[in-house]
Amino acid sequence: MLNGITGLIGSALDKLFPDKGEANKHKLALLELEQQGALTELTRRYDAIIAEAQSKDPWTSRARPSFLYVIYAMILFGIPMGIVSAVSVETATAIAAGTHAWLQAIPSELYALFGAGYLGYTYQRSQDKKLIAKTNMH
Repeated sequence: MLNGITGLIGSALDKLFPDKGEANKHKLALLELEQQGALTELTRRYDAIIAEAQSKDPWTSRARPSFLYVIYAMILFGIPMGIVSAVSVETATAIAAGTHAWLQAIPSELYALFGAGYLGYTYQRSQDKKLIAKTNMH
């Protein structure tokens, strides 16, 4: 969207300043303002991330990383399973079937509750970051 606005203003500058050198000078100033705006936005996002990481609330600073560590562990579990399957396909199949049965034993309502809770947490953190960014902007 910002590039479209910059392009539109750039076209207007071409019409306002018939001298190409003068038009280019104003376009350069416009691009510098655009870059400063982008830098400001990145700075606000970085400040929000730092504020979250430095939070005294352990749930704020650890919830998302903890969840990701669980996912990473599940993905990395595939490496030893690959080795087990190379040695004994039956053993690997039995482990996979047992893991599948264990995950299927968890009620679907619990998965739904986890999903709703995680989505709610993510939404609330986004709102907090927007509030922090707005506060830092003033």
